[in-house]
Amino acid sequence: MWAFALTGALAACIGADRSASGEPALSDPASLPPASLASGKRLSVVATTSIVADVVGAIGGDSIDLHALVPPGVDPHAFEPTPQDLGRAAGADVVFLNGFGLDGRLAETLAAAAVHAPLVSLSQGITPLTLEEEHPGGSDPGGIDPHTWLDPNNLLVWVDNAAAALSALEPAHAAGFAERASGYAASLRALDAEIRQMLQAVPPQDRRLVTDHDEFGYFARRYGFTIVGTVIPGFSTGSEPSPQELASLEQAIRDLHVAAIFISSVVTPDLAERVAEDTGVRLVTLYAHSLSGPGGPASDYLSLMRYNVAAIVEALSPQAAGDGSAP
Repeated sequence: MWAFALTGALAACIGADRSASGEPALSDPASLPPASLASGKRLSVVATTSIVADVVGAIGGDSIDLHALVPPGVDPHAFEPTPQDLGRAAGADVVFLNGFGLDGRLAETLAAAAVHAPLVSLSQGITPLTLEEEHPGGSDPGGIDPHTWLDPNNLLVWVDNAAAALSALEPAHAAGFAERASGYAASLRALDAEIRQMLQAVPPQDRRLVTDHDEFGYFARRYGFTIVGTVIPGFSTGSEPSPQELASLEQAIRDLHVAAIFISSVVTPDLAERVAEDTGVRLVTLYAHSLSGPGGPASDYLSLMRYNVAAIVEALSPQAAGDGSAP
């Protein structure tokens, strides 16, 4: 079972020990010491985002008590934990992160608040994309793309890391963790094949994406898309585009006959709406950073990916409807 903590403001964090990746020191999943659990007590597990929590929950099952800090509909790039969040993390046996800087500020806050639970990055072992790789010759080649989950193949690494960490913390339930991990990995492989089948409706020459910020690099690499440009430059939603950058993007949209701008459900759409109005293209909302919550169209990771791909196909296929709505 898992639940979401309350959100709110917190004073800015102070410095913390940092790993070579620029995040607070992370723990190796397989090397965690067994947790000291009272009889009948389950592992207390905290996850940063709703997507991280969904994957960890699929592996942990009923053997863990799971809480997500960032609730559905909240931008993980900008999230700040409350004192209640910090208290929950302080009592956890492990905190799972997305990694690659997506939740780095949150991890810093946990470390600064003397939360001593080990921090495990699910993205550990994934070869990260950089801005230079996604946009060769760009003005800012630095930065690592943290949006690893938008390629289901990367989630196989997440599953291995989650299973390794949980098994190390509670060896008595290792067999159950391994069994659930194997089943979930099979679901991910099936999802990848399903996505490829769905995308056959989009010809290669139409596989062009414009997004609110740089979030679909891993998806584009796996499924043969080109990132034409982004409304907000960079991997975080906290940047601001210059008038020249917006003008250049609008010209590229016109020159390449881009059909739609895709925005995340957690990002303020004002700038993207302006670009869409200027260029006459559709604005399509995707669940790129967050689940939709129970009862929504993206209540778990697998349904999130299916929803997003269906929306992309509907917008970019030759038979795309012109009403601007996602499926």
